[in-house]
Amino acid sequence: MNAPIRVALLGCGTVGSQVVRLLRDQAADLAARVGAPVELAGVAVRRPHKHAELGELLTTDAPGLVTRADVDVVVEVIGGIEPARTLLLEALKSGKSVVTANKALLAEDGPALAEAADASGADLYYEASVAGAIPLLRPLRESLAGDRISRVAGIVNGTTNFILSAMTSSGSSYADALEEATRLGYAEADPSADVDGFDAASKAAILASLAFHTRVTASDVYCEGIRRVTAADIAAAAGLGCVIKLLAICERVPGEAGADAAVSARVYPAMIPHSHPLAAVDGAFNAVYVEADAAGQLMFYGQGAGGAPTASAVLGDLVAVARNRVIGGRGPRESSYASLPVLPIGAVRTRYHVSLDVDDRAGVLSGIAGEFAHHDVSIAAVRQTGADEGTDGPARLVVVTHTAPEAALAATVEALAGLDAVQGVDSVLRVEDLGRHAPGVGM
Repeated sequence: MNAPIRVALLGCGTVGSQVVRLLRDQAADLAARVGAPVELAGVAVRRPHKHAELGELLTTDAPGLVTRADVDVVVEVIGGIEPARTLLLEALKSGKSVVTANKALLAEDGPALAEAADASGADLYYEASVAGAIPLLRPLRESLAGDRISRVAGIVNGTTNFILSAMTSSGSSYADALEEATRLGYAEADPSADVDGFDAASKAAILASLAFHTRVTASDVYCEGIRRVTAADIAAAAGLGCVIKLLAICERVPGEAGADAAVSARVYPAMIPHSHPLAAVDGAFNAVYVEADAAGQLMFYGQGAGGAPTASAVLGDLVAVARNRVIGGRGPRESSYASLPVLPIGAVRTRYHVSLDVDDRAGVLSGIAGEFAHHDVSIAAVRQTGADEGTDGPARLVVVTHTAPEAALAATVEALAGLDAVQGVDSVLRVEDLGRHAPGVGM
């Protein structure tokens, strides 16, 4: 048996405590898989009194721990940008391999970490940063390295999927579904990162970077959350044979002005047909759908969050980097050779479901249709319901479009809002078929 692989752990919260447990419970198996014992060298925490059971392993000196001579691998599960960025850069510069679950840091500064790893010959692994226990990043980076990926789309935030699933199954409002998610522990006291789409956007940046060999950061990802999704939207989707999901969509698309290819990375709530596999993903589960030229359509599904599932992904990475240490090898490096441009959201093409409150009188529909035609947005279907009998209330008009650029649709909606006959644009939702062979959505 080779000399032990010594591990420094940064953070011992929900995920970190499970990493400690798995390292201890599976010590013999890990040693057999790695070819050397895997031992904790220290655990850096802010409040040692909360982790007294770790005894002498505890330290508040994280900078000192990550550069200690007896440390081989640094595992980071504290999250956030700082001090994680500084600590991991120091670890990599010191030749320590790094395993991290920090999607926000990777989406913002992944290239800097990759360059530091390359400079020192250390490994950088981050399977746990997207979709928890689901093996996803390694298949994108390694298993599909010989293929060309055209699309990665999925549900990568369990909190929002739980909320939308609850709204779909019970007809509840967004506020009531969020309250239930908070009560059950699926939503944080401040749910902004989840419900506003920022968490999913960070993951989309990581997925796009790996899938398309291009550096994509969180700032490149168009982001829209679920706060404005209503029970009426859910019902409208059901009427079209669809459900609403918060999707992270990363695609290789035609570039602007005749360019060969570009990357589109976006996060927003969208209608998808019941026939698509992602439509059946309910509760706090995650699922990602991958399309590649040779492999075809692939689906990855499982628990996307939680202490034990995320720790499972961390341990998988730890075994990989520890093996590399034992045999003197190196893991895959950053692949950004393609350097494709990122397409602005205005140039992205999809379909739309537009709901309007309009005056209930003759001639209104023709004026609205004229605005769609003026902005070159083709209408696929229209449904109108009159005001309630005996009232002077507005009629409801629903328009489903053919595929059109986002910028054209936005200009259309702005023009519609200015029409005298339009009392309000109630909602605008994208309609994503997601798949070469998925059936279209009609009315």
